[in-house]
Amino acid sequence: MSRLHTESHLVSRIGWLRAAVLGANDGIVSTASLIVGVAAASSATSEVLVAGVAGLVAGAMSMAAGEYVSVSSQSDTEQADLARERAELASQPEFEREELARIYIERGVSPDLAREVARQLMSKDALEAHARDELGISEVTAAHPIQAALTSAATFAVGAAMPLAMVAVMPRSALLVGVSLASLLFLALLGAIGARAGGADVIRATLRVTFWGAFAMALTAGIGAVFGTVV
Repeated sequence: MSRLHTESHLVSRIGWLRAAVLGANDGIVSTASLIVGVAAASSATSEVLVAGVAGLVAGAMSMAAGEYVSVSSQSDTEQADLARERAELASQPEFEREELARIYIERGVSPDLAREVARQLMSKDALEAHARDELGISEVTAAHPIQAALTSAATFAVGAAMPLAMVAVMPRSALLVGVSLASLLFLALLGAIGARAGGADVIRATLRVTFWGAFAMALTAGIGAVFGTVV
């Protein structure tokens, strides 16, 4: 006797996981790069700390606004497609049923069975059937602007707080190297956690985020050193 069991698929995490990883990664990289750049310009610790706090607040608000606008645009497009599909279902249901059946036929279902499946699915919820199989819109992949904005802002702030905390506990002489190394460690940890949560290759994800984080910090440190020398 077979048992029914509930499966948990990693794709269900894609909405919040993308926003969370993006927010935390940006928080670490942008704030650490800002701190390293300002520190390389030979600023006092207090000035570096103020710059880091300003970067945290501005970055979190920017991430929230950017994610909200971006995901809202996606949501508006989805709603427009659903409205168009709803009107087509009301005006030409037979054509829409045949259209759905053709989708199943192209996937390998026999024509008679495909038409029966289309008929049964549309009798239950025609719009849901067309949204999922024709438009590719489902509850898992649907856009959620507020969720994305809040997740990005919160995770950016958490990520930015990590290198910022290093400024508060490290002596000025060790600030540049200490923040850089600590931030790379945070990035590596974030890459591993994100890959683990998403079921991706941990080593590849860790190396990817660490490399680009190191590149960003090295670039801003160089710019800070040049401007610090000039000034």
